Amino acid sequence: MKFVHYALGVLTTFFLMIVLLITSVEAVAYWTPGYYEKEYTKYGVAETVQMEMDDLLDVTEEMMAYLRGRREDLHVPTIVAGQPREFFNDREIAHMEDVRGLFLGGLKLRLAGLFGIAVCLIIMAATGADLGRILPRAVCIGTGLFFAVVCVLAAVIFSDFSKYFIIFHHIFFDNDLWILDPRTNLLINIVPEPFFMDTAARIALIFGAAVAVVFAACLVLVFIGRRTEKKR
Repeated sequence: MKFVHYALGVLTTFFLMIVLLITSVEAVAYWTPGYYEKEYTKYGVAETVQMEMDDLLDVTEEMMAYLRGRREDLHVPTIVAGQPREFFNDREIAHMEDVRGLFLGGLKLRLAGLFGIAVCLIIMAATGADLGRILPRAVCIGTGLFFAVVCVLAAVIFSDFSKYFIIFHHIFFDNDLWILDPRTNLLINIVPEPFFMDTAARIALIFGAAVAVVFAACLVLVFIGRRTEKKR
């Protein structure tokens, strides 16, 4: 039974990693004040699309609200090159509908992860597992394994970001709407590839820090538990 308890503990860790990863994405996308303005300034986006920075940030805010399900459409009027127009054209709107599905799917996956954690803990408790002893050790094992896999994956992706960026789109999209022309699509100009690289790196940093905190906390609990056992 102890093996089953450890297996459930590792499974709990897997669900926790999913929750932390999706939360890290959300943190960069929604909880980082000034991030988009800093990136736009870094890559001269406002000058490229011929917009005032405030207007560009307003469009970005509306786009992120749409991706989060807080806005029903992407018909966003703005000023480009001194002329009033809709920022997103039909192709961009169709593509962003697919992207929205990914965002909302990620939030549902996080809820599923939280549910999975609850189920694992309930089963462990109901079957008499010593949660204070087993769970920290199982989380250390699971966190170490998951983090090792993620580090290898990150190293592979950043070795040729453009290649794996394209592979990502082929995996998650069943059309070519994501292939945009910078001459006719403003969207590709406000989120160029270097922006995605910076964002991926920032997500990896936040996720790595969260995983490290979880691992360190569980390691301390394991150490305390062993010292307590020795004193008995």
